[in-house]
Amino acid sequence: MRRPRHLSPEERALWDKVADRAKPLHPQQSKPDNISQPKEQKKSKQPTPGFRVGQTTSGARPHDILPDVTARLAGAPVQMDHKSFGKMKRGKLVPEARIDLHGMTMAEAHPELLAFILGSQSVGRRLVLVITGKGKDRDTGGPIPARHGVLRHQVPQWLALPPLSQAVLQVTPAHIKHGGHGAYYVYLRRRR
Repeated sequence: MRRPRHLSPEERALWDKVADRAKPLHPQQSKPDNISQPKEQKKSKQPTPGFRVGQTTSGARPHDILPDVTARLAGAPVQMDHKSFGKMKRGKLVPEARIDLHGMTMAEAHPELLAFILGSQSVGRRLVLVITGKGKDRDTGGPIPARHGVLRHQVPQWLALPPLSQAVLQVTPAHIKHGGHGAYYVYLRRRR
């Protein structure tokens, strides 16, 4: 059996303030007198600083939880041959096929990407180009930040999840001559 949690003196005082301001649903019923007073608890050594609604904090903190897609992909370990990887990043390898998702919604782009990647692997292609576009800047300055380029951020996540993860060996931003930050090189595994 769980022991009942008792309110601290601060919590009790706050509750009493709220209860005094509340209007009872049934005014004929009286307030119960059998509420037990909590035991005195030790106060914390560090008091919590005061906070008011609408108060701003000092120092700007980034709103984005994850680092930029380019930074995440650059920090990912190289799964393919290092020599081929270097050529691919410099734009020396020519993609065997490409898909342009630019202008599509997420609901339209996901099945297209799925069919393209799995179809390319089944045909035996190794390097394909996925064009997402850089995206529009839609940040309205609200409390919840909007991502710059929804597909640009979503495509690497789709490629890392099943069923595409079994087909993809490496994902990296494309060289400027193949679309730069608005496109990705996707190096596929050989079909077994």
